[in-house]
Amino acid sequence: MVVGSNAQVPSDDRPVVVFLGTSLTAGLGLEREQDTYVARLENMGTDSGLPFRAVNAGVSGETSAGGLRRIDWILRDPLDVLVVELGANDGLRGQAPDAMRENLSEVIRRTRTRYPEAHVLLAGMEAPPNLGVGYTSEFRAIFADVAASEDATLIPFLLDGVAGVPELNQSDRIHPTPDGHQRVAENVWPILKAVLEELMS
Repeated sequence: MVVGSNAQVPSDDRPVVVFLGTSLTAGLGLEREQDTYVARLENMGTDSGLPFRAVNAGVSGETSAGGLRRIDWILRDPLDVLVVELGANDGLRGQAPDAMRENLSEVIRRTRTRYPEAHVLLAGMEAPPNLGVGYTSEFRAIFADVAASEDATLIPFLLDGVAGVPELNQSDRIHPTPDGHQRVAENVWPILKAVLEELMS
C-alpha cells in the first residue's frame, strides 16, 4: 500500500517516563523485554487508565557516575518523569557514598534545568551487608537525603520483598526473575501512579 504524502502519523500524547538505571532496569538475564519491571509498569498504567510511554534507559554495570555521564544525552528527548535507579553498583564496588550523593543530585539538577516541570522519582537501594554497618547505614540514608534536598519523590527500597528471596532472584542471587520484576513493579506503581494522576489531572 502506498501512503500518500499528506498522511499523518497518529500523535502519541502519553506522558513520557524515562527509567535511568542499571542491569536491574535493563532486565539482565530475562528472556523477554516485556518481563522487566519497566514494561510491567507501562502495562499497569494502561490497565489503570493512566497510559504512559516507558523508555528503558537501563545499562548493565552502570554506576551513579555512569548515569551522570549519560544524562545529558538522555535529556535530548523530552520527558515528563524520570525514574532514577542508580547506586546498586556503587554499593557492590564499595565506592564512596559522598560521590554517589553528588552524582545522584547532579542527575536530578540537570534534569530540572532542562525540564523544570519534570517529576523525578529516586529509587532507594541497599549496600551489601559485608561492607559493614557504618557503610551500609550511610549508603541507605543518601537516597532519602537526596530526595529531600532535590525535591524528588523517594521509592524507599526498589527491591523490597525481592532482595534475599531465592525464588524471586536468578541464580546469581542479584537479578530478579520475571516474578521478581513483577514485585518490583508493584513497589514502584503506587508512587508512580500518584505522579501520573497529578500529570493527567
